Amino acid sequence: MKTFERIVDFLEKIIWNTPEAFPVMVGLLLAFGIYITFRLGFIQIKGFRHGLKVVTGFYDDPEDEGDINHFQALTTALSATVGIGNIAGVALAIHYGGPGALFWMWVTAVFGMAIKYTEVTLAQQYRETNPDGTVSGGPMYYIERGLGANWKWLAVAFSISAAICAFLTGNAVQANTVADVMQSDFQIPVWITGLVTASLVAAVILGGIKRIGRVTSRLVPFMGILYVTGAVLILMLNYDAILPALQTIITYAFNPQAGALGVGSGALIFTLSYGVQRGIFSNEAGQGSAPIAHSAAKTDEPVREGVVALLEPFIDTLIICTMTGLVIVSTGAWDMQHKTALSPSTDSFSYTLSQGGVNTDSQALYFSNGIPENGAMEHYNIPVDTMFTDASYNTPFTGRIELAELAGAEGLRPTGVYTKNGEQLNQLYGGIVENGAPLTIRAFDIGLSPLFPGGGYIVTFAVLLFAISTSISWSYYGDRAAQYLFGFNSIFWYRLAFVGMHFFGAIVTLTTIWAFGDVMLGLMAFFNIIALFALSGKIYQITQNYFSKEHETPDS
Repeated sequence: MKTFERIVDFLEKIIWNTPEAFPVMVGLLLAFGIYITFRLGFIQIKGFRHGLKVVTGFYDDPEDEGDINHFQALTTALSATVGIGNIAGVALAIHYGGPGALFWMWVTAVFGMAIKYTEVTLAQQYRETNPDGTVSGGPMYYIERGLGANWKWLAVAFSISAAICAFLTGNAVQANTVADVMQSDFQIPVWITGLVTASLVAAVILGGIKRIGRVTSRLVPFMGILYVTGAVLILMLNYDAILPALQTIITYAFNPQAGALGVGSGALIFTLSYGVQRGIFSNEAGQGSAPIAHSAAKTDEPVREGVVALLEPFIDTLIICTMTGLVIVSTGAWDMQHKTALSPSTDSFSYTLSQGGVNTDSQALYFSNGIPENGAMEHYNIPVDTMFTDASYNTPFTGRIELAELAGAEGLRPTGVYTKNGEQLNQLYGGIVENGAPLTIRAFDIGLSPLFPGGGYIVTFAVLLFAISTSISWSYYGDRAAQYLFGFNSIFWYRLAFVGMHFFGAIVTLTTIWAFGDVMLGLMAFFNIIALFALSGKIYQITQNYFSKEHETPDS
């Protein structure tokens, strides 16, 4: 198991998490986005209005081959992309890369629109009809049918990665996120949450893509409007902070500076890398997942679904992620310490012991009046504020946190917290710089406090909806991959296993599974991007043929 964890960690760092050297997969995706943008003459601009017209139903024809209409295909794909990345991903980018990372997320979204157009148009062009009259498509089909039988190995490799990634990142991790939130916020046991969400997912996905399309066409607009409305209210209340926030974002994009508390590295390569990386994670352009959903759309013109798909990064990143980023920056939540109850054993805390300090003969971090004396306690690599033993922050903590090198954990981990009188404590209270979804929750709390308390619950509720909808859509991605590998009859059994994995994901710790899922996601993107480069001439031909028809110009 240890060897497996090391391999997963090594692969994850190479594919996604090496900002000092710019991650390999991020670089490839960005390179293709720039290339195809120029090859297609900025399709994200000339096809934008046409995409809006198509998605409103102007070209819908019930007689066209396919399973769902253009709007349902868009919402199915959006239900997988609009999710944790919009809430936690933006906060992560700002925490590690500073506010300027949001600017590079915007840049990624612009090029991502061209990538989405390319992969979805190809998925429509090369989809095939199933025995029951439904259709299947995606990278595995345009790899084999577009590049030829000699490339079938690449299609198989993509399908294996997609089936595993859907099981893990698109399912178990989502269930774990929901269960963790419900337990921490409302003390609901994880098995109860897992049972409820698994039942909801089963009720939808066992009905196939038509039921998935009906559910997502209602759920996605609702959860998007709810979240954006909360963000707009905050920006209206802080209207005078919007322009300064935008100025900070743009200035820090090219001249990054570490925040007062150490948020952001102050290095351009980190700001650029984290912005691009989280942007790609958020809108999933080039990863090969969205084409599977869009290939089910009813149309006889592949380009029409392609221009619908290019709206996704615009909605996901340029609208929703921007709202999140502006709220975090305009409220100042990104660079302030937030008072909270904390468990010292949480993985987000790290510990170091100094040489020559007091009590260096003991493997413990000693505190006097809330301040560490012989080392440091950090939360996401930023020192914590004064520690207290009570929720009213009246009694500074004087005592020690016993530390040890625990099996399976990196660095020193706590084995117990004790006051100077020997009383053991389960938690402490102090000021920490938040990260991920908790940072977004804090920003909403601060921004909506003039109207009502507990504004962060909007984010909590959004996390629940986003995670469930992501599982629903990824089930379809996974069962199409299973179909390609094992035949049409494997779909039902894959869906059953998917529901079981959802429950399992809710009740177990998923550190390694999360990382392994990210590796599979990276491999999906790698195999897909090879095919996109190879088929760039074909997409150019399809695009030219479509837009050369006078009655189907982009502005029509």
